[in-house]
Amino acid sequence: MNGNTRFEKLLEPGYIGRVKTRNRIIKSGQGTSFIEPTGYVGETAIAYYEAMAKGGVGLLIVESCGVEYPLGVHHPPVQFHLDDDQYIPSYSELTKAVHRQGCPIFIQLFHAGPWNPTGKLPKRDTIASSTLTREELPGPDFDAPRGLSLEEVGEYIEKFAKATERAQKAGFDGVEFIGGTCHLINSFFSRVWNRRTDAYGPQNLENRSRFMVEIVREVKRRLGQDFPVSALINIAEYGAEKATTVEEGVVFARLLQDAGADAIQVRAHGYGHRGGLLQPDRLLYPEPPKSLPKDLDWSRNGAGATVPLAEAVKKAVSVPVIAACRLDPELGEMFLRQGKLDFVAMTRRLLADPELPNKVISGRLEDIRPCPGCLYCMDVRLHNTPVRCRVNAALGRETQIIRSAEKKKKVMVVGGGPAGMEAARMAASRGHEVVLYEKESKPGGLIPVASMVKDLEIDSLLDLVRYYQTQLAKLGVTVRGGEEIGLSEIEAHRPDVVILATGGLPDIAKISGIDHRKVISTAALKRKLAVFMKILGPKALERLTRIWMPVGRKVVVIGGAVQGCQLAEFLVKRGRAVTIVDAAQELGEGLTGDDKGQLFAWFKQKGVALFDRVQYERITDQGLDIITKDGEKRTIPADTIIVALPFQPNPDLWKRLQGKVPELHAIGDCKEPQLMVQAIAEGWEIGSRI
Repeated sequence: MNGNTRFEKLLEPGYIGRVKTRNRIIKSGQGTSFIEPTGYVGETAIAYYEAMAKGGVGLLIVESCGVEYPLGVHHPPVQFHLDDDQYIPSYSELTKAVHRQGCPIFIQLFHAGPWNPTGKLPKRDTIASSTLTREELPGPDFDAPRGLSLEEVGEYIEKFAKATERAQKAGFDGVEFIGGTCHLINSFFSRVWNRRTDAYGPQNLENRSRFMVEIVREVKRRLGQDFPVSALINIAEYGAEKATTVEEGVVFARLLQDAGADAIQVRAHGYGHRGGLLQPDRLLYPEPPKSLPKDLDWSRNGAGATVPLAEAVKKAVSVPVIAACRLDPELGEMFLRQGKLDFVAMTRRLLADPELPNKVISGRLEDIRPCPGCLYCMDVRLHNTPVRCRVNAALGRETQIIRSAEKKKKVMVVGGGPAGMEAARMAASRGHEVVLYEKESKPGGLIPVASMVKDLEIDSLLDLVRYYQTQLAKLGVTVRGGEEIGLSEIEAHRPDVVILATGGLPDIAKISGIDHRKVISTAALKRKLAVFMKILGPKALERLTRIWMPVGRKVVVIGGAVQGCQLAEFLVKRGRAVTIVDAAQELGEGLTGDDKGQLFAWFKQKGVALFDRVQYERITDQGLDIITKDGEKRTIPADTIIVALPFQPNPDLWKRLQGKVPELHAIGDCKEPQLMVQAIAEGWEIGSRI
């Protein structure tokens, strides 16, 4: 028995059917694009899932796997599918790897139906419960489907049953059927989609649930009552007429239990938003909408939002109930103790740190790498590229074996931003003697300033800095804050390796009048904030800026990439009238697709003027003169003009150190300006190989 009483409920074993889980943490199914294009499970996917199992999860659910291909998936050719016996041997290698770590493994089976979240699917024979025209679709993320005939309904029940038989032969301990979001099965549950007139129609709840009920019954008939089946369904839908209500969803759960389902995973769906309500917290970006879906708990910025649905289902069923909605160990333990759910499902937090369960077990919460909830992982997935994590560079690179250094070296890291901190952490973890120099008093680079601007992520970004500070201290890294060193100091210390992570240089816009008193560069603004930051800290300073800032009421932001857009968001929330201008072809570079869509819609609501492909003329007492992409000359009135262009490389120290040290590396913005995800990845790569 585990002696960790703080997380007693979270860490106790549980059961789904006959399968005993190691604890109550479930790695929920989420696409990775790690499958081989041939459809076979290769080394990348196996290594990823084995590492996840090694991290201590109670149960691992392999991502959305199509029962038909390519029609049944929405990320071909990089999505799992078990539609043919030829794939069974490679899936068997996956289950063997997970079982080696003592972890049970389920596979999530589904059919895409009408959902087209990427917008990249070719025209195909899209299917649903009923035929809908494009005008009848409940949102832009769907393809117009044709309705299945009665004979085809039976054929698709057979497809689900056959895929489950293959899963059992491959060694999976159970399956989870996705009947939620807007996949094929949900098109029968939901009256938004279902217009049938037969026994699978919307006339009553039994008919609406019949398709999934018969899938569960057929699987149990073929594989036996002791082969576990989990049912994932929408307990509630929002944003469309005839959407499923909580009361209906609870009945669906009970009917599935009666059919033989061994667990129910609850989900909510919201029409009109690409992700539905898969990640309720992101619905609050950049500001909460005027009305949020009822029945959900919004008291923690989306964390635990769907727990009330789980609680409602638990009152109606006796099988375990699972919820996944930005839960962390503390929240999970609380809800388990309150009896509101039986299992805590996670994805993003486990992508950020697969070792999270083991660290909870050993009482090392300070060692858990925090997840910022930014959805970078989902954004790359929507481009059909392998999933990556902003803060965990090892994700997707599990086949790379990290070994202790053959020879201990004196490593000097210059710069304490994300790239430098990660390089120092990795180098020290492999046995090198590491000293990190940071010109500010503490490492962190621009993260504290960024956290203040990105208010939804302020806590997680500050937690990331604390995580690095803790890891560097535990690994014996010497951190020298408040020291800006150059060539002579580096030569005097005689390091074996120098890693430059000194950051980039602010880009100076080449505009007539750029030295006007109205103009503030981001570097100058950072210097002004730095004084207050040292005294107050990011959180207090963020609150203070809502009362006072050294910025006029009318602001022009020069720079429309992620830096300028997030600065504009920050300023609008503080009552400024903002205009964004850029010479670039498109605004929003560096934002995730979902964030860009939501932010630009919010800009429109707030009256933020956006100008791309402009020519800069001059800065005057009146403001900024530009020529628009349509050739129109305009003066944009401004009290303050802020230059927020991406950084430029800072190669000076790199050039002066050539031939002066045995081994030299440059990472992060000083080498090539980039986003935090690339900076951390470069730090990890360099630290892994020196």
